[in-house]
Amino acid sequence: MEHEVVKNGQPWRLSRREFCRWSGGALLLGVTGCGGGGSSSSGRNDSAGGTDSTSGPTPANPAAGPGATSLPVQDPIPTPTSSPPGRAFVHPGLLHTEADFVRMRTKVAAGAQPWASGYNALTSNGRAQINATPRPLANVIRGGDGANFAQFYIDVARSYQLALRWRISLDRRFADQAVLYLNAWSSTLTALTGNSDRFLAAGIYGYEFANAAELMRDYDGWASQDFARFQQMMVDIFYPMNKSFLRNHNDAEITNYWANWDLCNIASMLAIGVLSDRADIYDEAMTYYKAGQGNGAGLQNVYHVHPGYLGQWQESGRDQGHTTLGIGLAACICEMAWSQGDDLYGYENNRFLSGAEYVAKSNLKDSSGAFWAVPWFVSSNKQGVQAGLSPAGQGHQRFVWEMVSNHYANRRGVAAPWSSQMAASLRPEWDGGNGDQLGFGTIAFTRDAPTILVKPSGLSARVRGPAVVLSWWGSEGAESYALQRSAQADAGFSTIASYATSDVLTFADTDVSEGQVWHYRVVAASGSATAVSDVARAAIKPELLYSLPNPQIGQSIDSRVIPRLSDFTISVKVYVNTIATWARVFDFGSGPRRWMMMTVRSNTGKLRYAISTVHGYNAQIVEGPVPPTKRWVHLAVTLRGNEATLYVDGAAVGTNTAMTLTPGDLGEVTQAWIARSQYAADAALDGELKGLQIYQGAIPASGIAALASAVL
Repeated sequence: MEHEVVKNGQPWRLSRREFCRWSGGALLLGVTGCGGGGSSSSGRNDSAGGTDSTSGPTPANPAAGPGATSLPVQDPIPTPTSSPPGRAFVHPGLLHTEADFVRMRTKVAAGAQPWASGYNALTSNGRAQINATPRPLANVIRGGDGANFAQFYIDVARSYQLALRWRISLDRRFADQAVLYLNAWSSTLTALTGNSDRFLAAGIYGYEFANAAELMRDYDGWASQDFARFQQMMVDIFYPMNKSFLRNHNDAEITNYWANWDLCNIASMLAIGVLSDRADIYDEAMTYYKAGQGNGAGLQNVYHVHPGYLGQWQESGRDQGHTTLGIGLAACICEMAWSQGDDLYGYENNRFLSGAEYVAKSNLKDSSGAFWAVPWFVSSNKQGVQAGLSPAGQGHQRFVWEMVSNHYANRRGVAAPWSSQMAASLRPEWDGGNGDQLGFGTIAFTRDAPTILVKPSGLSARVRGPAVVLSWWGSEGAESYALQRSAQADAGFSTIASYATSDVLTFADTDVSEGQVWHYRVVAASGSATAVSDVARAAIKPELLYSLPNPQIGQSIDSRVIPRLSDFTISVKVYVNTIATWARVFDFGSGPRRWMMMTVRSNTGKLRYAISTVHGYNAQIVEGPVPPTKRWVHLAVTLRGNEATLYVDGAAVGTNTAMTLTPGDLGEVTQAWIARSQYAADAALDGELKGLQIYQGAIPASGIAALASAVL
């Protein structure tokens, strides 16, 4: 396959690998939708305002140097994970279930706060009244000339708010008016057009409109044929655009589009699946969230998780308006899935919560009036390099936080201090008036606080050089935490650090020595009540986790071992007949987006170990000489702290002291190949392997030499 690019004003035809790889000179991609959309006539490109223009050509990867591992052009939707046979969806079952409405009615009837103020925010909102009429359009245009999408999103908001009022009050006047809007649009709308912003319309307004209809589906005043027509409109007009975007990304390089573009289309697809009782569509959305390669997938929208589970959001280096938009969209996806019994909130150790906490904290001020500082991991993608948190729009207020805070803190008992503080500062929520979110979370999502202290969760102990780095999730209602350590797994614990609930919950234990094994736990306390976490173990020595005496070319190994690694050693003997560029010794990850690999020869002509969490853009690399052919050679790579070392036949041949990414940063590993690449176009290794060993911990040079000389 060839692709056309523009270089020095002239079209050039390049192979897929040449197109995907940058080796010095800048190439301008010959695609539309720069940054996801170019400029729209309204000055609003993606829902938080501003523009999505590209600042320049796709950068060469500064970490990888010339010829980084090839980047993918398109993102095929992964094969969906099938729903349970004969799956029956819960109805209503998107952002709200009937149990939620029972809670709302009960709290409003009792005049309980903050539900009463949340309900007043809804009933006093102009779009929740019955004194307006629909203004349907045959063609909704977002982006470019003739934009008219505001007319659409206002009616979408009206239909949702009227439906919500009916569900809470049971006053049929609001139901009848909501049906009027739903019928007017489903009998009129035929297309969504515009520049690339049309995909934002399909995504944002798609999931919002589906939620309005889901609330009305069992209303006896909505004729079955009219409901069926609405379902068909969503399947025929919105779903194809959602799918097209997630599959092709408007024919742009995949990281060209920021997280919220994927997220709104995932949200719409998931909502349409439930509304239309289409398990196949629902499964597409769920599968993309977990395995999709774009910036909105669950492992990508949280760009990097820092100690203490502060998860840097993918757009945090862009601006805070788009960042909070992403939080709202991801929260809706998680909540809609939760209504159907699927826990995306808890996916990858509450990865979404880590992102929400990061975004909330970075948009809140401390007692001195300054914005809270947050850690930063340099962010790279098609848009360039984001070297720090963007101050643009910092302090942005968006009415999406009640959903986040109430799920984790009140429904699950997991402390979400920054999200909860943000929710409290915006209470009671309304819709914001801009069509970007449905809003009204105070009435819709507020739950009573838990009555018991839930044990701290997610305790991890990662050995990183001379320290054990510990992080954990707190317990809602806890007043303090004690971090305890013992040489035994079930006794002898003593406190080594104490924390207030406002602290970031992380600790680097440097009081450790080589050869020790420690066990850790966290005790949460609230008054006389305590709750104790599970125990986490940390060995300050190399330990063999996986061994395969005779690995075969193209063999898959147990992928679960890879995310357990922080400091590590991988050792193997190889016999190479001929050296092919990009032929792998191993390649572990979840597709082109996230990987760690060793190749016998990169395009720089060297043995290479590399790891990346964003399609090669942030690749960290260590290289050495190409190994000899026609004989058995021992290869090894170790990571201790931030220092990675490559070995050939027991001798160190390359070192990089800035390797901050570890296998644990890859998240879920779905592919773990021996002598095979995750890129189908790369050649398989021409040779044999034996004695594959994977260790937790970095084996010292003397130990690597012993492995190299061992007879296998």
